Amino acid sequence: DGPMMCEFCWNCSPQFYAFTSERLKLRWTDSFLLIFPGMMHLKPSCIVTLLVFGTFVCTTAGPLHAQCKVEWLFGVPCRNVYVALVTQIKMWRTEAGCAQGGEKCLYKLESANVHFIKAKHTTPVKKYVDDLSFRLVPYELNTHCHVSALSVSEAWYAIIDYGTNYCNLFNLIEGSGLTNVADYKEMTNDFICTQHSSANCTVY
Repeated sequence: DGPMMCEFCWNCSPQFYAFTSERLKLRWTDSFLLIFPGMMHLKPSCIVTLLVFGTFVCTTAGPLHAQCKVEWLFGVPCRNVYVALVTQIKMWRTEAGCAQGGEKCLYKLESANVHFIKAKHTTPVKKYVDDLSFRLVPYELNTHCHVSALSVSEAWYAIIDYGTNYCNLFNLIEGSGLTNVADYKEMTNDFICTQHSSANCTVY
């Protein structure tokens, strides 16, 4: 015998229906199989396992790899945003910014133009490297700027980051003074930004 394994049954027809004297009733697993017919050859125990795993993934909301996506709106032209971000990245290129703690240092500008900025950030203690990008799109007749920002941990095994990837981005926005411009708005959540709701950007 031994433990039951999750395997396919190619030559058998599982009994998915339970007959009663009055009517035909579907088991709960059958309802699942009607929605996902490609899984009809899986053993019921395996279906339960998949459902539990799916529930776990959904309820532990967040990217499967440590990263953060943020959308920002600014009531100033994209050129102003571009200059502010590039200036701040260059200002925080050395470890001096972290002398009093935090991680507002060791940013490196990779490439930049008024439409797209690429940079890296290295954590001062453990030297983890994250890849940053900012896509700038003008709107309202070029008087406003929509920024799509992304920070991704280079470490392939990184799942949680204590909000570091969010802080990589936000620290630049705040440090450059962009949080104070007219019509400022930030849009993100824990589903697209690892541990955003618990991020402490005075530490990270």
